[in-house]
Amino acid sequence: MIVTKKAPDFTATAVTADGQIVEDFNLYENIGEKGAVLFFWPLDFTFVCPSEIIAFSKRVDDFEERGIQVIGCSIDSEFAHFAWRETKVEEGGIGRVKFPMVADITKQIAKDYDVLFNESVALRGSFLIDKDGTVRHAVINDLPLGRNIDEMVRMVDTMIFTNENGEVCPAGWNKGDEGMKANKEGVAEYLGKNESKL
Repeated sequence: MIVTKKAPDFTATAVTADGQIVEDFNLYENIGEKGAVLFFWPLDFTFVCPSEIIAFSKRVDDFEERGIQVIGCSIDSEFAHFAWRETKVEEGGIGRVKFPMVADITKQIAKDYDVLFNESVALRGSFLIDKDGTVRHAVINDLPLGRNIDEMVRMVDTMIFTNENGEVCPAGWNKGDEGMKANKEGVAEYLGKNESKL
C-alpha cells in the first residue's frame, strides 16, 4: 500500500506543457507549492485515455490555483507523447495539453506505483502527493473504467483543508463545508448538526 508512504521518486524523459522534450524530468523537483497529482494511463492513441487526459488538461488551472502540479505518465515514448499532443482532437489526438507527459518506456515507474498490468501497460492510477512527497490519496481503475477528475479536485481540497486546519473531512465534504474535529466530541457535534445531509 502506497498511501501514507513517500511517493517513489523518478527522473525520466518527458514532454513538457510547452511541448519541449526534456531528458531529466524529476518528480520531486516538479511538485507544486502544495503538492502534485500523478496519474497514469495505459497507452497513447487509445480510447478512454484521451477523454481523461483532456479532462485533466481542462482542469489544470483548478489544480494550479490550489498549488498542485498535474503530471501524466504512460509507458509510451516521448515521441509518441509528442505526436499525440500534436494531433488535433477531432483527428484522434489530445491537442496541446497543459501538463507534462512522462515517458515510462522501461515501465519502472508503473512498477514502483504498482499499476503495471500484465507487464505491458499501466492501469488508470491516480496519486495525490502532498508537498512533502507523502502519498495522501490513491485510486486505481481497471482499463475500461474512466476516472472522475472533479473527484480528484475535491480530494485536493480535502488534503489542503486538513493540512491547514487540523480537522478531518467527513463523507461528501466539499470546499467551504464544515470540518470535523478528530475526537469523540467533534464527531458528536458534527453528526448532531449534519446527519441529515449524509
